[in-house]
Amino acid sequence: MASVHDLEPARQTYAGFIRMIKVATPVILAIAAFVVFLLTR
Repeated sequence: MASVHDLEPARQTYAGFIRMIKVATPVILAIAAFVVFLLTR
């Protein structure tokens, strides 16, 4: 079983990953929308 000392770095890594996903998703959607806009002009 994992000790408490192992869980804290894992939680920090997971929190950082979730934060990155929350930021990256709108950026990727904006880029995709811009590409679609350019292709349909």
